Amino acid sequence: MFDGMMSGLTTAFMPFNLLMVVVGCFAGTFIGMLPGLGPISAIALMIPITYGLDPSSGIILMAGVYYGAIFGGSTSSILINAPGCASTVVTAFDGYPMAQRKQAGKALALAAYSSFTGGTIGAIILLFAAPALAKVSLSFQSSDYFALMILGLTAVAAFSGKGQVLKALMMTVFGLMIATVGNDVMSGIPRFTFDNVNLIDGISFLLLAMATFALTEVIMTVLRGEHQEKEPQMDMDSLGSMKLNKEEVKHVAPTVGRSSVFGFLVGVLPGAGATIASFLSYGMERNLASKEEKAKFGKGALRGLAAPESANNAASTGSFVPLLTLGIPGSGTTAIMLGALIAYGIQPGPRLFVDNPDVFWSVIISMYFGNLVLLILNLPLIPYISRLLVIPRPILIPLILFFSITGVYLVSFNTFDIHMMVIITIIATFLKLLNFPMAPMLLGFILGEILEKNLSRSLTLSDGSYAFLWERPLTLSIMICAVLALMMPVVSNVLDARKAKRSQMDEAAAAPEQQ
Repeated sequence: MFDGMMSGLTTAFMPFNLLMVVVGCFAGTFIGMLPGLGPISAIALMIPITYGLDPSSGIILMAGVYYGAIFGGSTSSILINAPGCASTVVTAFDGYPMAQRKQAGKALALAAYSSFTGGTIGAIILLFAAPALAKVSLSFQSSDYFALMILGLTAVAAFSGKGQVLKALMMTVFGLMIATVGNDVMSGIPRFTFDNVNLIDGISFLLLAMATFALTEVIMTVLRGEHQEKEPQMDMDSLGSMKLNKEEVKHVAPTVGRSSVFGFLVGVLPGAGATIASFLSYGMERNLASKEEKAKFGKGALRGLAAPESANNAASTGSFVPLLTLGIPGSGTTAIMLGALIAYGIQPGPRLFVDNPDVFWSVIISMYFGNLVLLILNLPLIPYISRLLVIPRPILIPLILFFSITGVYLVSFNTFDIHMMVIITIIATFLKLLNFPMAPMLLGFILGEILEKNLSRSLTLSDGSYAFLWERPLTLSIMICAVLALMMPVVSNVLDARKAKRSQMDEAAAAPEQQ
């Protein structure tokens, strides 16, 4: 292992490979900032360039583009509420309200620091624990994945305001329903497609996210009459400081640490990825917050921004564990990278340590350097990136529409997706006017396919019996955690009601004494 690490260190710090890290990070950050494109599009654009490179340099370049795109995707989420990629949708929940409160500089700086910390912690864990983590990810069975998705759905309360739990649950079910459109995950039979071939592959998550966030925000802006404002949203002097004071650092440090480790572990699981990690970490962090802190989530909470940014970067690093050690792509992005490795004549899997140690260790070591490059590249650019907010509304709104529609179209090159996006935007606007939260729908949608697939497999293996829920200790433990997480809001409300009643009784008893 030590010899392999030294070989990887030598390869990673070759001048050309260092250049590839810088180029990959810069290109990924720029592409990630454009709403709708994301890491898959970024890596797909890099594949022709990597054909002329040796395997180590090619994979280092694509890895830099991958975490650079996720790093950069937070920018458009924070500034214009148009997620750069799927894994930065959650960043918009608290990042965009901070930008509206004239704290865009602080939001972008916090996102940069959180991303750097998450990526760094992920790279360090990956360096020392990759072989052991490969065994852990293999030990997860269908029933465990099903229980994990149920636990994820219990985080729905994290995406709802006070008194909105029922609306959040309804939107989660709506998201699960949308996830069933397309081919059945087990039998392959089309369902709910209305005989339309364009719906056979289902509805794209990116399409749903752009419609419910970017386009809906544009429609709401027009309905509020703000689209005619010729003056900029804010001047550069009111963008706020980029500095975090000591109290704010102390406040978010535990969140960043927890979310980084949690995000990495989620990323290790094949098929989970950075998007699920960001949703789950946000839900976990809100559930751990005090009552006063919970009220701030969704309105510009620092912890609400730090949690998904740490988790998605750590998860993107963690997704290299199943790719490199098992040959299993953990996401669409790593599936493209798997294809690139095979094209180089390298077979990812347990033998990669032995057959190509330079490739394996150089990619891992370059990740730490890449995160450092991203921080150095992005922090000085924040004042310039923030100038997006100075663009007058009549110009900014058409730009958001253009990038959102173009981004979705470039993924599939299908005009039907644009029509579908318009329909979903109209529905989402109507629901938003009725004060329904959008985030639970996205949570239900993204977990729906994995939930259904693993439920079907578990039922098949147990001959249609639901005994799989308690037969394995790991499955049972996760299900108990899910039940406890679901009961927490109910128990909290009961305790609050009792406390309020007791205080009223005390006040009533004290009143005669005062007289």
